[in-house]
Amino acid sequence: MTASRTFRTIVLAAALLGGVSSAALAADLTIGVRAGPLSIDPDFTAAGTHAEAMKHIYDSLIKSGNNLELEPGLATSWTAIDDTTWEFKLRPNVKFHDGSDFTAEDVKFSIERIPKVAGPNPTTIYVRRVKGVEIVDPLTIRVKTDGPAPTLPNDFIRLFVVSHIAAKDYSDSAEKASEGFNSGKAAIGTGPYKFVSWTPKEQLVLQSFDGYWGGKEPWDKVIRKELPNDAARVAQLKAGQVDLIARIPASDVPTLERDSKLTIVRQDSVYLFNMAFDFREKSPQVTAKNGSPLPKNPFIDPRVREAFDLAIDRETITEIAMEGMGTVQSQLVTPNIFGYNPDVKPAPSDVEKAKKLLADAGYPDGFKVTFSFTNDRLPGDKDTGTTIAQMLTAIGIQVEANAQPGAVYFPANTRGDYSLTMSGWGTLTGEANYTLSSLVHTNDPTKKLGAFNIRGYSNPEMDKLIEAAGVEMDAGKREQYLKDANALVASDRPNLSIASIVSAWGMKKTITIVPRSDEDTLAMNIRPAK
Repeated sequence: MTASRTFRTIVLAAALLGGVSSAALAADLTIGVRAGPLSIDPDFTAAGTHAEAMKHIYDSLIKSGNNLELEPGLATSWTAIDDTTWEFKLRPNVKFHDGSDFTAEDVKFSIERIPKVAGPNPTTIYVRRVKGVEIVDPLTIRVKTDGPAPTLPNDFIRLFVVSHIAAKDYSDSAEKASEGFNSGKAAIGTGPYKFVSWTPKEQLVLQSFDGYWGGKEPWDKVIRKELPNDAARVAQLKAGQVDLIARIPASDVPTLERDSKLTIVRQDSVYLFNMAFDFREKSPQVTAKNGSPLPKNPFIDPRVREAFDLAIDRETITEIAMEGMGTVQSQLVTPNIFGYNPDVKPAPSDVEKAKKLLADAGYPDGFKVTFSFTNDRLPGDKDTGTTIAQMLTAIGIQVEANAQPGAVYFPANTRGDYSLTMSGWGTLTGEANYTLSSLVHTNDPTKKLGAFNIRGYSNPEMDKLIEAAGVEMDAGKREQYLKDANALVASDRPNLSIASIVSAWGMKKTITIVPRSDEDTLAMNIRPAK
């Protein structure tokens, strides 16, 4: 571990005298991550790496377990007392980092500030069903919804609670919030670690909170170093400059597994690569092969989408492009997610059938398209995208591969600059409606649905299933709606699911980690080895 010479001397003496391992007395923990927070305001963005960092400082109302099961957090219980009212009983005797008491006022404040301070990739999706908040008593709160909202507890795993006292002057806008939280003035949570400092794109420093309701953590100080370069992250682990790294590149896993000083842990992830088609009548990056305009957007024709589906050999992608660190998937959600349909199978690769479908659709010689994808967000994204581009050439498609950093890709995609895309998505709430309502429901701001569907896809049957699942309080009926919606995605192909990621963590032998299926690397899951 990273500790002073004095501390190492004390540890060694204690170990010799009392038989206690040096790891058990380690004070500091340094973690190498691929990306870190974009602010210290937990409500700034819904990005997964941002929330991962925020979980150390702020508790959520409901916790997400290691396999995305719902667990008590700041709420000890939650009950639907009628179709449009959820009641949450709050945990007593919880203290904020400044010593003030946690109460229902903080929960109400945290819910109501989100629409005012949310930035890009907005966190408003987690409170979109909230119509009003009523404080019953200091430890009881009722949330009124705009209709039956069975998945509100799932949404609230991302409801981070801030101090209404510390944040009251920093909750009118994203700019004002950043000023207060990034300086530390408003960065007061109830989580296991206190905010110390943040250098954007470099590191986040945290200090253990002795008054944490869940018990004191074994690490006095946690440093989360941002190391976006995979080779640099691996090199720092091997050199002992960090104690643990997340998202080991697939090519490095076998070598690191042979290193006697290290432990490698693998875990199936909920993050999966999927392609998305543009359905607008005029698509910006699709032309004839000579560059001339096409009379219509070819992706509107279901035969073209099926042809692309059949051109992709998913087994080859997981074995070669992802170097064995991927699992073929047939849906936009993985098998551990509520609403997954086990009857939907991946499409087998069939190049000849794909060519015939293109010819039948009026494109016997194919066409030209720019295929845009991330190259730094998830392990293997660049290689997976490049491999798909090569596979599409086999059916006559002239593909220009456009691999971009996430900081470039996501704003451009939101602007509607792309015609064919691939990126990673994870169903972080553990419930399929989160994904389906965001990606494949018609973009409808009045219904607060389809927030990430900016490419014009609209299917009334899909919308009906998603909306029915969104208000069905009976779990069995809701699950069937979601299964039917996942089957419809597979047959209509607005998106093509490719493969989910198998994540790998590397660490010194002196520590262990309990891995999570959402890939979060949390100090709370890291412990000295026994």
